[in-house]
Amino acid sequence: MKHTYIILASLLACLVLYLVEQVLQADYIVKTVAKILLFVVLPYLYIKLIKKSTLIKELQLRGSINQIKLGLIFGTASFLIVLLTYFLLQDQLNLDQIADELKTKSNVTAQNFILIGIYITFGNSFLEEFFFRGFIFLNLYESGRKRLAYLFSSVLFGVYHIAIFQTWFNVWLIGLALIGLIVIGLIFNWINTHSKNFLNSWIVHILADSAIILIGLRMFDII
Repeated sequence: MKHTYIILASLLACLVLYLVEQVLQADYIVKTVAKILLFVVLPYLYIKLIKKSTLIKELQLRGSINQIKLGLIFGTASFLIVLLTYFLLQDQLNLDQIADELKTKSNVTAQNFILIGIYITFGNSFLEEFFFRGFIFLNLYESGRKRLAYLFSSVLFGVYHIAIFQTWFNVWLIGLALIGLIVIGLIFNWINTHSKNFLNSWIVHILADSAIILIGLRMFDII
């Protein structure tokens, strides 16, 4: 019952967000509200009705420096890798096209990008880590389904992101991005087993997103 709910609920959430993103082509505010509802309400129902726990208990993210050192190490590495990848592949990226699509489909502009960037770095990263690592991975992992926990959460994490930017890159870059996201998901899962919460992966996510936002600032000619 527990793992069935996790799998079905997470698939439903990602499917709905794909429809909102690619079919309805909603603006950024609508997509954000939809993500908050799905990524919080579905796990909350699981925590409250099936796990018989509380949200506060599930969000215990305290950790010593020793416990989060993996997050800091991998986070710094991710920050540098994202920037290095950008500089190596920038000739393959059409930043003007991406910027135009963000303006047209999501109403993301140079005027609101800084505020959106702050939300993405801290708020959106928290939602995704709570959902993919806290709700999906750690619950499946702690129930004894360790292989399923690693594979399902990582693959879904990758596919979920590809659905967002599938029109930005050519097929080869999309394939490379999918492999990279799955590997990142596996690493995120592994480092969280050391702290038994998703604090480590959230730290990595924040630092990786910080590098992406820097690229976005350049894309919108803010820096």
